[in-house]
Amino acid sequence: MKKVVPIGCDHAGFELKEKVVAHLTAKGYEVKDFGTYSTESIDYPDYGHPVAEMVESNADMLGIVICGSGNGINMTVNKHQGIRSALCWTKEIASLARQHNDANIIALPARFITIEEGLEMIDIFFSTAFEAGRHQNRVNKIACK
Repeated sequence: MKKVVPIGCDHAGFELKEKVVAHLTAKGYEVKDFGTYSTESIDYPDYGHPVAEMVESNADMLGIVICGSGNGINMTVNKHQGIRSALCWTKEIASLARQHNDANIIALPARFITIEEGLEMIDIFFSTAFEAGRHQNRVNKIACK
């Protein structure tokens, strides 16, 4: 069974999203593309919430969201209690988000990174495990109850 990866973006993230979908598909992932499907201006929450809902209902799933700065769509998905989305702009942050924070969604700032940097961060995010240990107690305190 293929690993499913949900992805969503706004118009500013469309070009990067298309490259990410092709990259992940070539690696054998099944990508659930929630859009957007063009560079026509849209509202990022419409494309972030479905990604968050899918990740939230699948414990071992990781997702991807992209917008111009990464901030708006990251704020959107982090409104979901089961989501720990990390805005990443370097490979080191992508790695630490998984290792220390058990992030389950990576948010990328399309206007501030290259396509190559985005693909590298996704590869690192998807291949890095949560260290648990001393970090587990902190992660357990993130969600509001």
